[in-house]
Amino acid sequence: MATSVWKGMISFGLVSIPIRLYVAARSKRVSLHQIHDKCHTRLRQPLYCPTCKRIVDRSEVIKGYEYEPGQYALVKPDEIKKIMPASGRTMEILTFVNEGAVDPIYFDSSFLAVPEKDAEKPYRLLLKALEDTKKIGVAKLTMQQREYTVFIRPRDNGLTLHTMYYANEIASVAGYGSGDNIKLRPEEVKLADQLVKSLSAPFKPQDYKDEFQERLNDLIQAKLKGKTIAAEPAATKRAPVIDMMEALKRSLAAGGKKGAPVAAPPAHHRTRRKAS
Repeated sequence: MATSVWKGMISFGLVSIPIRLYVAARSKRVSLHQIHDKCHTRLRQPLYCPTCKRIVDRSEVIKGYEYEPGQYALVKPDEIKKIMPASGRTMEILTFVNEGAVDPIYFDSSFLAVPEKDAEKPYRLLLKALEDTKKIGVAKLTMQQREYTVFIRPRDNGLTLHTMYYANEIASVAGYGSGDNIKLRPEEVKLADQLVKSLSAPFKPQDYKDEFQERLNDLIQAKLKGKTIAAEPAATKRAPVIDMMEALKRSLAAGGKKGAPVAAPPAHHRTRRKAS
């Protein structure tokens, strides 16, 4: 049974909706542990105190901020509770924005909001209002000793929440977004548009999977049975594209097949540029 990660209320105006939050998605991975190659024993990271020279129990662990090397400001659980803001219990919606106004790069973790008993009606009211107005709510939420800004949006007949990456957490990389000085020929743009359309299809999440994790699991199962597993065929090598128009035309001629190699055309087919 799923365990809720937060319990409190969503409020907008004078309406309060008791809810519980559940993690909406988790990565599923085959975990490989560190093993001692001599005795095949799993290596662990114990909670070891070098002063007391012993392993300590988790009940003996408190939080601490290192303000100088080896010097800590100790923080106890009850002290953390005293400074918990109102958003630790009430997720007040600060504003509503158009559903297309938020760049997906700001979406962090996702959660499913489920109404508490006897709170279904106000929950449905908020859901219907968001669907009708095509808006998403922006609210504050304190959870796991951090205050988040969250987006509340309608999805699959329920409310889904996404924690927000703050502006200073979005990376800035030199060269990203540059290239305005690159001139594109209209015929290149037209062919590229046609190629995109030929590869377009309805989005079906079930069509996508982590093939490496599947192969890793197959490898482990084969090892448990004392078998070996065949190597995956090498990926098709692709030559760098020299003539963009030729590459686009050949891609379209291939029917827009996924994985169809788009190699550089033979040297005698390339457009020669006149010397300036």
